[in-house]
Amino acid sequence: MANTSSRTLRLLSLLQTHRHWSGPELSDRLGVSERTLRRDIERLRELGYPVNAARGTDGGYQLAPGAVLPPLLLDDEEAVALAVGIGDAAQSGIAGLEEASLRALTKVVRVLPPRLRARVDALRAMTLSAAVSGPVVAAGVLTVIVQACRDEERLRFGYTARGSAPTEREVEPHRVVALGGRWYLVAYDLARHDWRSFRLDRLTDPTATGARFRPRPLPADDAVAFVRAASGAPAPYTVEVRVHAPSSHVRQLVGRWGTIEPLDGDSCLLTMTSTSLDWPTQALGNVGAEFEILGPPEFAAHIREWGARFTRAGHTTPG
Repeated sequence: MANTSSRTLRLLSLLQTHRHWSGPELSDRLGVSERTLRRDIERLRELGYPVNAARGTDGGYQLAPGAVLPPLLLDDEEAVALAVGIGDAAQSGIAGLEEASLRALTKVVRVLPPRLRARVDALRAMTLSAAVSGPVVAAGVLTVIVQACRDEERLRFGYTARGSAPTEREVEPHRVVALGGRWYLVAYDLARHDWRSFRLDRLTDPTATGARFRPRPLPADDAVAFVRAASGAPAPYTVEVRVHAPSSHVRQLVGRWGTIEPLDGDSCLLTMTSTSLDWPTQALGNVGAEFEILGPPEFAAHIREWGARFTRAGHTTPG
């Protein structure tokens, strides 16, 4: 039989993963008597976890919402899946999600044992998704850099710029940015006395020096604008279209790559953000429904160009 502490953690984990448990089911899972189970339930309540109990044939135990958020208890597979999923979310392109995902990834990776960190890195390196199409960065590298940004602590690392020899850099880190399928560090380079953006896949052995610094004003509206200007990446378009099809149909075909707002039973508002107008054009072609372009004007011109090209191809006959 497991000791009391580990059994209590196991009980909490079971309550988190199932909406309702009967007493006999929980007793069987834990390998204890129902009397011991009741004592363990009381121990959780004393620790501040609101466990509801109901008597009768439909009775049992349920973890209720409370003022204190219980810790997440994850097995190895769940921990790896969570870290990989958060890493993908940080590069999803969904406004407002990137920074929160980076904070969450830092917290998760910090508590992973080395063997699981290695699995996370290997899985991300060997798995391709539409959200993550660029070079994969080790979760441990991300963690060190994000923590240095948060703690306003100088960072030292090796860096190899394109077409250049490896160099050693010491910087005052500002923010990590996910843009165009790549990760960037925006930082003030102490040797060059200027702001720089560094691609994380070209960066090695990041180490926090322990030296704190007072943040300098960034010469841009925000870190994303700075990286975009430094890398020459185009500004994204926000495409808005009224689609004459039910929102459920559009959501099935476009998925998370667009925001769908029902207007009535037969139409919806579709919003897509992309640096290329080709992707929204293809997405609307896949939907297979009539639509009206609400903006921007560049998208309307892009659609006309595509339409003219297809029309010419349709009139062409083999010689």
